[in-house]
Amino acid sequence: MLPVSPPTRLHLQRLRQLWRSAGWPCQDLVEVELLAAGWIERLREADGRERLRVTDAGVALIAASLSRNRAARDSHEALVERVATEMQRAGRIAWRGLALRAGLPQEDGRTLWVNAMPDVYSIRHSTVEDYLEPAVHEIKVSRADLLGELRRPHKSAAYRALCGQCWFVIKAGIADPDEIPGEYGVLIGHATHLELARPAPKRACKPDLATWMALARATPLLPPDDDPQWPL
Repeated sequence: MLPVSPPTRLHLQRLRQLWRSAGWPCQDLVEVELLAAGWIERLREADGRERLRVTDAGVALIAASLSRNRAARDSHEALVERVATEMQRAGRIAWRGLALRAGLPQEDGRTLWVNAMPDVYSIRHSTVEDYLEPAVHEIKVSRADLLGELRRPHKSAAYRALCGQCWFVIKAGIADPDEIPGEYGVLIGHATHLELARPAPKRACKPDLATWMALARATPLLPPDDDPQWPL
């Protein structure tokens, strides 16, 4: 057995696929590395065909990755909830996990339609359309997730098209605010509070009909329990 290197995302993905399947080999280099590390093993069937089985070491690796992913999801959801609560305390109506669609004009005159699911979407509590000031907050708790988002410019551009202010809320320590393009505001999520690192540029924006229909089908978040205006 060769010295074991840390597993990559591709290794973990293949291990989970092999765990869920009958284990028929692809015979590619990923499997070579998994075999060399001792995370899978070869078994020979009675008819002479060969299949793969995840070893105990591979099972432990899958379990550890699930635990890390669960912790990251919990951290993400906690920060999403905090941001949504802060928006409500600022007099805004907030939604989580909306499925929206943004049209991005292209140089050739066509429109590229991009699906977007902002972590927090909010508008001011106002009956005047010009004063709604829709805002999007996208929450990132891992550096890999943040960098992956920044490498997909269409997705980030869709967020900007849906609002007048677009923010990245990053967990403290995963990135420097200067790494995030200037089109976005930056909030840093600490254990006890949100720190304003850079305000988001403002521009006039009114929700279009598709966004209004999405808002009509969704349910805004209930105000926090400690909101003194809620009983009124």
